[in-house]
Amino acid sequence: MKCLILAAGYATRLYPLTKNFPKPLLKVGDKNILDWLTDDINTSGDVDEYIVISNHKYAHFFEEWAKTKPYKISVLDDGTSTNETRLGAVKDVQFAVDALKLDSDMLVIAGDNVLDFSLTKFIKYAKEKKTSCIMRYYEPNDEKLKKCGVIKIDENDLVYDMKEKPAKPESHWCTPPFYYYTKEDSRRIDSGIKAGCGTDAPGSYIAWLCTVAKVHAMEMPGKRYDIGNLESYERVQKEYKGIK
Repeated sequence: MKCLILAAGYATRLYPLTKNFPKPLLKVGDKNILDWLTDDINTSGDVDEYIVISNHKYAHFFEEWAKTKPYKISVLDDGTSTNETRLGAVKDVQFAVDALKLDSDMLVIAGDNVLDFSLTKFIKYAKEKKTSCIMRYYEPNDEKLKKCGVIKIDENDLVYDMKEKPAKPESHWCTPPFYYYTKEDSRRIDSGIKAGCGTDAPGSYIAWLCTVAKVHAMEMPGKRYDIGNLESYERVQKEYKGIK
């Protein structure tokens, strides 16, 4: 299985910290964000390669970081240099699939979140379901839901509807940016793009995929710390205690 790490954003809301440095390599406690994520995932024994999809501005930072890790990491430069010219998360995934001729199950994650639970639980869930999978958590605040991917599920965790940033949320199940694609569904990404699925938010592909294939949603077993601005970064620095 390949692990694709979405790291081509510019984190403009975190300036000046990220004006010339990538958000996924910011320190949280005694590690940077990517260390927390990849060190945890690697304990599963299921991933044989990590692929960091970066922009041209920050690729060299990830290349230097990759040299410090004991497992295989490839860094892809998507060729963009500004926030205005970014490809968007879904096109970045397809860029990686095409560039490396990927044809396998894939764990696709945002490289700028820290979790207080192990992602190995999510990998185990997806392998048991044998479908593409996402995670979900209950969000009571409608205004926050309008900025997220919102899903509807049946009694068996099967996703039958998903909308990115809905004006009128139809449920309180919100989706964090962690996805498991089966090999078959990783082959469908280009079809989804051609069919008109959104390409900026990573969940846009799932919103299309759940209309043509089975997608299950595991309830998130802990807390996710989303580092979106300077205030949230300062908060996670104080609160984060590591992975349980």
